[in-house]
Amino acid sequence: MLSISQKKFVNSLKQKKFRTEHNSFIIEGVKMLEELLHSDYEVETIYATSLWINNNSGVDCIEISVKELNSISSLKTPNEVLAVVQQKEVQLIDLPSQLNIALDKIQDPGNFGTIIRTADWFGIQNIICSDNSVDVYNPKVLQATMGSFFRMNIIYTDLSKFLSENKELTVYGALLNGENVYQKELNSKGSILLMGNESKGISEELIPFITDKISIPKFGNAESLNVATATAIFCSEYKRV
Repeated sequence: MLSISQKKFVNSLKQKKFRTEHNSFIIEGVKMLEELLHSDYEVETIYATSLWINNNSGVDCIEISVKELNSISSLKTPNEVLAVVQQKEVQLIDLPSQLNIALDKIQDPGNFGTIIRTADWFGIQNIICSDNSVDVYNPKVLQATMGSFFRMNIIYTDLSKFLSENKELTVYGALLNGENVYQKELNSKGSILLMGNESKGISEELIPFITDKISIPKFGNAESLNVATATAIFCSEYKRV
């Protein structure tokens, strides 16, 4: 059974300020819980319906009704189980030996979640976000990752400072006036793919850190490409070389 205080606490975690205050976040759904239980994240509490409990014997959880799950879920259609999880300190690994992604002021949760999933698909481990990018623990971001979040190293930092401290890395900036990525020889090791804000692109203060400007050529009449789609195309080209 779900207590009033438990309901209030879980619902508070839908807001960033309370996620930060309690150093916790929410994970929902059967697939996401499966990924969580195979990760090194510390589970605080699992709230589950009898259906999920019957299929996952031995997992410590609190049984709640479908109605109670609905009262704490962020989903339009709640999916059997919800967990409160402890945030952890993440460290970037092997920056000089691989392709890394840097995100400047990405705001849309769906875009960010899709980029995380794309990075996981292409075996990219590190994502460096500007401090003013959308919160990775936003429920919409996490849901869009489809579990890839648990395999990624994602940090928030001052991108100007980060790039100035890692000048040995090649920085490929996605810009409209960049070189055709299909004709560009890309270095997939020791490099950063820098993607900008959905509407404004890469911030002016970051332009000086770009060593190579790249773009996706336009063949049709669409005004622009979604940033998550563009990221996937760039990552594919990196891995093709």
